[in-house]
Amino acid sequence: MKKFFRMFKIRREEMAASVCALCVLIALHAMMISKTFNTFLHTGGAHWNIFIKNFVVSGFDPITYSMVTYWEANYNVYRHPFLSFMVWPLSLLDGWLMDMTGLNLVQFIVAVPLLFFAFYSFIFIFRIFRDIIKIRRFEATVLSAMLFSFAYVMIAAVVPDHFCVSMFLLVFALYISGLKMQNGTRLSIWQTVLLFFVTAGVTLSNGVKIFIYALFTNGKKFFRIKYLLLAVLLPSALIWFFARWEYRTFVLPKEKARHEARLKKSAETRQKLFNAFADTTSLKDSAEIKKAFAKEMNKRVKAKYVKDHQKAWNKHTGKPMGKGEFIKWTDISTSRSETAVENLFGESIQLHDQHLLQDTLRSRPVIVPYSWIINYVVEAVIVLLFIGGIWCGRRSRFLWMALGGFAFDMFLHMGLGFGINEVYIMGAHWLFVMPMAMAFVVKQAENGRFRTWLRVLLVVLTLWLWAYNGTLLAGYLLG
Repeated sequence: MKKFFRMFKIRREEMAASVCALCVLIALHAMMISKTFNTFLHTGGAHWNIFIKNFVVSGFDPITYSMVTYWEANYNVYRHPFLSFMVWPLSLLDGWLMDMTGLNLVQFIVAVPLLFFAFYSFIFIFRIFRDIIKIRRFEATVLSAMLFSFAYVMIAAVVPDHFCVSMFLLVFALYISGLKMQNGTRLSIWQTVLLFFVTAGVTLSNGVKIFIYALFTNGKKFFRIKYLLLAVLLPSALIWFFARWEYRTFVLPKEKARHEARLKKSAETRQKLFNAFADTTSLKDSAEIKKAFAKEMNKRVKAKYVKDHQKAWNKHTGKPMGKGEFIKWTDISTSRSETAVENLFGESIQLHDQHLLQDTLRSRPVIVPYSWIINYVVEAVIVLLFIGGIWCGRRSRFLWMALGGFAFDMFLHMGLGFGINEVYIMGAHWLFVMPMAMAFVVKQAENGRFRTWLRVLLVVLTLWLWAYNGTLLAGYLLG
């Protein structure tokens, strides 16, 4: 246990960069809190309506604010099976402070763990560059700063959502796996299970990445019967059964109650409309009245259907592969090529100045072009460095392990289309792989004549991204 906690001790070579990172993260949190401080500070019983109405930062949801203010299992239990219970202690603290002060300090309570996870994401990505890939301190610092200059890493670090937590867990798991590879050891059953439960408990799909990391770390031993049963199959079954239990216990009763309330309200409304129709119509025969009323209601239903399909939450949702419980989350109609340019490697890394941080389910179009050609130039350079890094690190088992997780995300989002209409908000799950790959370009050029030019390029890119994204984000939060 002592060895585990020693991993969180800041090293001397990390001190300067970590202090700078901490100051920047605190400043970003201060701006995020200030945007809705006066509104959320006095939030009481009608918390959900107030949070959802006033918190608009891209497609991120203020569910965590709502749950900490008044706890209930509001996260999707299949995507985030343990997350509701992880924030329960924060809810107890918020309730205690609210009783003492009469104020809702939820923004500060949520900011503290987010600050921790963002800060140590920076620390462990830096250590991956230094301890695993083994590049020099200057380049490691620049690439670590570059990761946090990416738009949706910068934003994920401060919004009240789970993405920053997931990023930390994935980066930490990569670091642990990388050390195991270096030492010629493997992930034990209990280590794999622990990493899986914590990571998959926050975001279920990321649990698959833990198994990918274990496969690359353990090699053929991953397929031993004992390991497969106890480290892979049993934990997967347990977390799935837990999610089903959580759904039946916490979610299903509320869904049934809401459904019954809707049916009751619909019946009452229909009866009122029928009475009003019967009082005003010139028809006398009861059968004719019912027939005419049914015809009128069908017209209203069709009109509402057409109107709803013009709204952003419907219009910007692509066509799914089917209507099943989980297959309905897929999307086969949204353009993959436009998404890759404008969203996957676009908005994820550089914000669009048009429709800045608007929500796709409210007002933002799915595809938004950049206003300036320089954004496409920067995007192209970053993607080329990423591809170049894959080539330079093609013999690195560690890089292929990281790319395995990246490939799984691409299969989910660009293949199946899960969340493709706002794929950028999931950026914190995979963007860290890009500077990891770039580190292999740096390593290749370490003693070559292009080292200085590469250094300059990386510094210029990082400064541009911090200036561009930082200015837009600060303007949005403080405006």
